[in-house]
Amino acid sequence: MTAPEQVDHILLTAAVVLILLAGALLLARIWRGPSMLDRAISLDVCAALIIAGLAAKSAFARDPFYFPIMLVLAFLGFTGSVGIARFIAVRDRPRHTPRPPRPDDTQEGPR
Repeated sequence: MTAPEQVDHILLTAAVVLILLAGALLLARIWRGPSMLDRAISLDVCAALIIAGLAAKSAFARDPFYFPIMLVLAFLGFTGSVGIARFIAVRDRPRHTPRPPRPDDTQEGPR
């Protein structure tokens, strides 16, 4: 094994260890919460970690087989995040309550 191959192997091993550590911390965040938004963001990061894990596997094997799968997962993660954000935006929208007019308000409008 040449020196560049050894460096590649060490860096890929470190990347896999960091991905696994991030996955463990992510599972703790999903479990603890405390809000639904935290859990939704954690699931989005989970999709990114799965993509990173597939990329590391692909780099270890030097096989581009997983690239289309990673692309589909990225698209699904993006659309899921947008859907959750829209749901939370509608759910958390402030209710419009008419405010009483103040004495210094004029009916003329902006000048």
